Amino acid sequence: MTQTSPLGALSDQLAALAAAGAARAVSVQGREGRGFSGILWQDGLVVTAAEPLERDDDISVTLPDGRRVPAVLAGRDVGTDVALLKLETGPVAPLVLAPPESLALGRIALAVGRGEEGPIAAMGVAAFVGGAWRSMRGGSLERRLVFDLRLSALAEGGPLLDDAGRLIGMAVFGPRRRPLAIPAETIARVVEVLRVRGRVARGYLGLAMQPVRAGGTRGLIVLGVDPGSPAALAGVLLGDVLLAMDGQPLGGVREMLGRLDPESVGQAVALEVLRAGQAVRVALVVGERPAAPRSAASAATRSADPAAPGNVDPAAPRNIDPAAPRQAG
Repeated sequence: MTQTSPLGALSDQLAALAAAGAARAVSVQGREGRGFSGILWQDGLVVTAAEPLERDDDISVTLPDGRRVPAVLAGRDVGTDVALLKLETGPVAPLVLAPPESLALGRIALAVGRGEEGPIAAMGVAAFVGGAWRSMRGGSLERRLVFDLRLSALAEGGPLLDDAGRLIGMAVFGPRRRPLAIPAETIARVVEVLRVRGRVARGYLGLAMQPVRAGGTRGLIVLGVDPGSPAALAGVLLGDVLLAMDGQPLGGVREMLGRLDPESVGQAVALEVLRAGQAVRVALVVGERPAAPRSAASAATRSADPAAPGNVDPAAPRNIDPAAPRQAG
């Protein structure tokens, strides 16, 4: 009887994992023609990355059995880079999610996607495993997961599996195209909101702003005020420098976005403002960020450089241009 070598046993295990991932990986095509991947989440639902889905119409999905079917965007949340599609899938077996404690630094992971000619896969290891964090678009994610693997653009949005074949999360690109995962528990939470509401509510002030330092003071200078927005109604002016919100300093856009989470909608807040050298206090009620136009979601810049001064979180979904004026909501 021939005994399988350790390398052969590992190869067999990886092949089995790839087959399990391929049974969940779909190909998503939009009007713009670029293909990427998605996860067969449950009956009638596919999860994919919000970032490469440049338009909301003319979406089709190629299922694991080869059928290509039309899909409708049920909702998207750019903060967590999760988009939900509705389509005719047929029966789908329940997903098994990897428990958070199962993934540690250096553990093997397999990213699986679906290209034009069939399934594709890439093996790597967990390069960074951290706790809860918030993206530059204000999305709350349960874990920070960065991976050392060679991810194809066609596999973006596809499943990332642990060594037991359980779903770690959705494979996406971070700054400098470094692969990271949107955790499975984040996806599950966001999917339930998108199914009901079609979007995740986020706080909205109606300001475009950028970090500034004047002497020893750090804050956010107002570059634009949306007409009729909470900030406009409260009297915030172009050139105002926001120093703090409810007593908490605002040294960067991240601090502002971190406070404009779903729970902030409808809350009364006080802004400490520097206006023409004078300290001013502005009271306002946080609104709900308007939904993006359904006809064509804007394509976001993907060139974030984590080494640049004052740049975004190195594990953040690549949805912000660090050189552009920052729209905080």
